[in-house]
Amino acid sequence: MVIKKILIANRGEIAIRVINTCRLMGIKTVTLFTEGEEDLPHAKLSDFAISLGSGALRETYLNIEKIVKICIEHKVDAVHPGYGFLSENADFSRALDQAKILFIGPTPENIKLMGDKIGSKKFATSVGVPCIPGYHGEDQSLETLKGEAKKIGYPVLIKASSGGGGKGMKVALNDAEFAGQLESAKREAKNSFGDDAVLLEKYLTGPRHIEIQMMSDSHGNHLHFFERECSIQRRHQKIIEESPSPILTSSIREKIAACAVKITSQMNYLGAGTMEFIFQDNEFYFLEMNTRLQVEHPVTEMVTGVDLVRLQILVAQKEKLPLMQKDIKQIGHAIEVRIYAENPDADFLPTTGTIKYLGETKLSNVRLDTGYMEGNDVSIQFDPMIAKLIVWDEDRSRAIAKMQEALNDYPFLGMINNVDYLKRVLGHKKFISGDTLTSFVQTYEKDLAPKDVPDEIKKVAEFAAKFIQQNGPAVSSSLWQELGSGKL
Repeated sequence: MVIKKILIANRGEIAIRVINTCRLMGIKTVTLFTEGEEDLPHAKLSDFAISLGSGALRETYLNIEKIVKICIEHKVDAVHPGYGFLSENADFSRALDQAKILFIGPTPENIKLMGDKIGSKKFATSVGVPCIPGYHGEDQSLETLKGEAKKIGYPVLIKASSGGGGKGMKVALNDAEFAGQLESAKREAKNSFGDDAVLLEKYLTGPRHIEIQMMSDSHGNHLHFFERECSIQRRHQKIIEESPSPILTSSIREKIAACAVKITSQMNYLGAGTMEFIFQDNEFYFLEMNTRLQVEHPVTEMVTGVDLVRLQILVAQKEKLPLMQKDIKQIGHAIEVRIYAENPDADFLPTTGTIKYLGETKLSNVRLDTGYMEGNDVSIQFDPMIAKLIVWDEDRSRAIAKMQEALNDYPFLGMINNVDYLKRVLGHKKFISGDTLTSFVQTYEKDLAPKDVPDEIKKVAEFAAKFIQQNGPAVSSSLWQELGSGKL
């Protein structure tokens, strides 16, 4: 089947990213928008833009029935889910299949298997891929979990079985604080995902986060596109990604990639996916698999020269992947930073405002993926990421220097953002040397802080930090709005 029209069940920069590839392939696009998003680029650049109305996410971008109905009414051949929202929702994939519409992604069975952190680890172990020592059992009683934590040995990571993004994730340093951290993790998991099941893992003290980009077709071909290192994180959210990893040897790279391919081939995977691993002391452990395109996929595209969205569409059309593993090369070095509407000087509180000037650059091999243009308002209704800036150069040191320069070219004036904070991270001697552990932001917090912060900002930051400690990051949007607008 040749796809002629795709509905993009997403918004912002990822919707625009898919539109760009569809244009090159001669495919018509349909985008969705909600009340207040009429002037955003993703609602203007597609061939057809359909309003989802107003309301909570469950009534708009997460409304499976409404989106499938739009697909039928507009006679689309396929749906690209982007990332987030319904991208890893097996029910959405099934609903589209019943309507005879292609889902540009894996099968519902693939999604279900890898969407369960416990089930996915059991599967990985069954095919011989190493996992972090831990407990993935069904017994969720305090007595059992506390006993398993002692067996694993402290510190122990308590992690929600469903979901991601750092929600429902707590570290217990000893037996005395285990019960409290468990209760907090379960409460947060229940509020965020409707499921309070948790798993336990040995908490590694100095790990790196390594992921492998995968692509599989329906003809038994399972390819990897090398690794991305995503160790620079804040509250378990990635903020800087790069490829290649500054730490992996060729031998370790081959071993991790081989394990990733083993999983996709053994589960008969279909489409794009990302295999995530924890790496420490020359040992790696399977963490989880994301059955979708990743936010940081441009890093891989820059070093391999491959359009991953195009491959996704070809696979959905039941075509063979147009390349073999030997054709995929890792050339040069790419870095991506995430530009957020947040105030790093006030405990990274979300901010709002109107983008008055994005900026532009004359540098070569620089890519800005954003869902906004000058004059657009940024609210707190959606994720605070307003752009991704990606650069490529011949080696890592040149790529770091180019990113610093590119960040100067894209200030996103009109609202407080994290551009200056990203510059401080990139300029830190430990980052430059490649010492990029997942604890980087916490370890060098004082180094990364601005030199002079007004007392008013300090008070807001102290209040926010205390509130998050007591209630977890899943706080109400109304509170964030109060804080972000300066009404406190």
